[in-house]
Amino acid sequence: MRMKSGGPLVRTLLDALARLFGAGPARGPGTTQGRGAAAGSGTAPAGGPRPASAAARGKGRGNSPAGDGRPGGGRPGPVPSPRRPARAAGAKPGPQPGSGAGLGGSASWEQGGYPGDFTGKVRARYAPTPDGRPDPGEVVWAWVPYEEDHGQGKDRPVLLVGHDGDYLLALMLTSRDRNNGTRRDGDYLDVGSGPWDRQGRPSEVKLDRVVRLLPGAVRREGAVLDRERFEAVARRL
Repeated sequence: MRMKSGGPLVRTLLDALARLFGAGPARGPGTTQGRGAAAGSGTAPAGGPRPASAAARGKGRGNSPAGDGRPGGGRPGPVPSPRRPARAAGAKPGPQPGSGAGLGGSASWEQGGYPGDFTGKVRARYAPTPDGRPDPGEVVWAWVPYEEDHGQGKDRPVLLVGHDGDYLLALMLTSRDRNNGTRRDGDYLDVGSGPWDRQGRPSEVKLDRVVRLLPGAVRREGAVLDRERFEAVARRL
């Protein structure tokens, strides 16, 4: 007897065979089942939305990838250290305390502002002190303006002889010999040699010009003139 395809008897036989081999009930013609569509497989049907990845789920909760330092998860990023404000271009540091800068605009007259030579009565005072500060009785080095042009000058040794307010009063030293057996200049006095001259040459002090200096303008100390020679200079002022 020929059975019609898809008839009730055929279906019954197919269902029995399916149950025998552990498969689900046979589906009728026209129905399909994609791979991985069985229950519990966790796979979406063909053409449907795919399950989101862990990274995607993290983004959905406001989390960012680990280590970027943003809120919502991951390792915190490095905390920036505070920076000091940069000094403006061309700015210079202010005068240091005790440098004497500010009285004439600068500690050295090399930058201008020289108030002129001292013309009053010098009260010479011998007071050298080994404290690193320039004192009367010491020979020091400083930039001294030329007498005829205060805008120019040079570094030279000077003998400190006193004060005029905040200024030091100084006499220039020179190694040129103006007092010898052939000539004599009353504006210069021999003071002999000392450590201020590396070659050990005898020096003379210029008596007719008293220079003003700021303490901060002293470049370095040369030596201390002994009291006897200092007093000989003081008597001629």
